[in-house]
Amino acid sequence: MNTLTLKPKTLVQIFYAPTTPQRRLALTVFGAALVALLAQVSLRLPFTPVPITGQTLGVLLIGASMGSALGFRSLSLYLLAGAAGMPIFAGGGAGIGWLLGPSGGYLLAFPLAAWLVGQLVERFGADRRPLTALAAMLAASGLIYLGGLTWLGGYLAAAGQDGGLRHLLEIGFYPFVIGDFFKAALAAGLLPGSWKLIKAFDI
Repeated sequence: MNTLTLKPKTLVQIFYAPTTPQRRLALTVFGAALVALLAQVSLRLPFTPVPITGQTLGVLLIGASMGSALGFRSLSLYLLAGAAGMPIFAGGGAGIGWLLGPSGGYLLAFPLAAWLVGQLVERFGADRRPLTALAAMLAASGLIYLGGLTWLGGYLAAAGQDGGLRHLLEIGFYPFVIGDFFKAALAAGLLPGSWKLIKAFDI
């Protein structure tokens, strides 16, 4: 059994304790790479400038499994690398224009969402039970929508287009909410299941 002085608060702490700067760097890069990979699962709809992607699943899993600090760093690294020109945004997109475009608010909220779900895991053990895990995932998803819709409204208004709430919901919320709920539910199921396996094998 992994003997730790302190009870692990996240899944990563079980396998990477004690942590070192090298391990933290490796985990930060891994988290960014996972979101970059999921960003390539992308679908564009003709009535919205915001693509459907698998990114949010990665954001939720990274924040919950790595914790608030590493989750925030991983998603910040992802944004910095994409803005610097690496083709890791949706469908291989790259450049600072993605952060300034219609999807910018969703992307910029990723580090905060990972931090939030990490805090809920570290402070309350939200990832140990399916219902509390789902609540944490939905809270983080809500934060992404808040940032995304706020930014999208300003972007449309600056472009002289309809930035009203009804239009924003039609192009920035309704097309994504069912898929995001299932991604949150998937993450909420994986994490408690992982803790049960660890307990069963006395890791």
